[in-house]
Amino acid sequence: MPALRTVEALAEVSVGRGCGFAALAILTLMVGLSWDLALACMVGGLLVLFVCLVLIAKAQLTHRRPVGKTELWLMLDEFDRPSSAIAQRIVGPVLRACYLRFALHAAGISAGLLALSITLRLAGGGA
Repeated sequence: MPALRTVEALAEVSVGRGCGFAALAILTLMVGLSWDLALACMVGGLLVLFVCLVLIAKAQLTHRRPVGKTELWLMLDEFDRPSSAIAQRIVGPVLRACYLRFALHAAGISAGLLALSITLRLAGGGA
């Protein structure tokens, strides 16, 4: 049976990896729009807000999703995997907390990018 800390650490890696790929895609698009910095910040802020909403939706659905279909389950060593009944009670809440923590960070980044976009528009930095 894995320690709760191990499950939490693997949840951080799993959710963080997905968020990192989303951030890379958003950053690439923002660089492509860098000719208009206000537009780039607005699009980036809206896309990060979308990521935040997806994370919140995933957090709300963790109790319904079978543990065996999660990346976290695949990351656990086979001999460390608890029975499915116990795993659902352990992994579900840990993933939910992790999704919500990352959603909170995404909301803050989104607010910052959108505020920067508004500031740049008001300062005349937009097209």
